[in-house]
Amino acid sequence: MPWCDSCSAHHAPTALDGGSCPQCGGVVTDNSPHAHDGVDEEKTVGQSAPWHFWIVVVALAAYLLWRLVIGIMWAIDKF
Repeated sequence: MPWCDSCSAHHAPTALDGGSCPQCGGVVTDNSPHAHDGVDEEKTVGQSAPWHFWIVVVALAAYLLWRLVIGIMWAIDKF
C-alpha cells in the first residue's frame, strides 16, 4: 500500500497523482509485501510465530496428552 513519509499516511493506489502524495505532494513509497521481487532475508531471520499460535499448540498438546491418558486407562480396564 502506498505510504507517504511526509504526511505519514497510507493512500489508495488510484488516488496517487503521478507517484506523488495527493495531500502534500511528497514522495510516495510502496511498502506492500508484494512490492519487492525477492524475500528480504534481514526481515525474516529471527521472526517467530505470534503468541496466540503457541497457545493453540500448548492447548493441542495438553488435549492429546489427556486423550493418551484416557486411552491407557481404557486399555488397562479393558484387559
